[in-house]
Amino acid sequence: MDDKPGQNEGSLNPEIELENLEGHRAKVFLQGRRRGGLPQITVLLVEDHTIMLDGLRALLKSDQQILIVGEARHGRQALEMVRSSKPDVVLMDIAMPRLNGLEATRQILKESPQTKVIILSSYCEDRYVQQALDAGAAGYLDKGTAAEELLAVLRAAKTRTGLFSQAVARILQSNKQKGFLPKGNSGKRGATLTPRELEVLQLIAEGYANKQTAAELSISIKTVEKHRQSIMDKLSIHQTAGLTRYAISAGIVENRDASMPLSYRKEA
Repeated sequence: MDDKPGQNEGSLNPEIELENLEGHRAKVFLQGRRRGGLPQITVLLVEDHTIMLDGLRALLKSDQQILIVGEARHGRQALEMVRSSKPDVVLMDIAMPRLNGLEATRQILKESPQTKVIILSSYCEDRYVQQALDAGAAGYLDKGTAAEELLAVLRAAKTRTGLFSQAVARILQSNKQKGFLPKGNSGKRGATLTPRELEVLQLIAEGYANKQTAAELSISIKTVEKHRQSIMDKLSIHQTAGLTRYAISAGIVENRDASMPLSYRKEA
């Protein structure tokens, strides 16, 4: 595709043909640039897989309009970086340690309402898409999105919402035709849990002890225990293994270790 920076931003068609985005290694960026007088779009990358992060960095550096202002490996770090850098756009994965992308999106938009969040995820099920929209995301792309489409979405994100890749648009269109669009806060999967309880549940599923959870969330151990008991009561699950399975099935954490060889598992 012979697309130029800024071209056709007002008529972006998210339903173009998709192809795989292949990442490759790149040197650290953070080179301020403004070519041809084009307005710059500042972007924060939030991705915990190194190879994906390297590929995204290299791709975004190739666009004259886009300036990467930082990289975060989990949602809590992303929130801290948004507070300091106030990016125009956050490109956010969903399944991340410590604070997942959905809850991070809610907290980021509360801290910085002018920032736009675009979800880039391997999850395309309707419940994830709707949960992201309910959290305030301006768009949702699957990780099979073509490079040029991803760049076009980032360029358009400052002024537009409702930006979807073809696969995601098909899901939403199908639900619309059925007269059904599930709400992220409805149903049994985490619907009755408060945002703080969801944070605690994620940390439980990631193996955090109560003391570690208290330190991570800056709350007392007694408060952690209270949240933990409330989660168990609401879900009728009273063992840590059961809570972990629930968190995986609900998309709160990703079951990566089950499908990856030890040498490829994520860094702690």
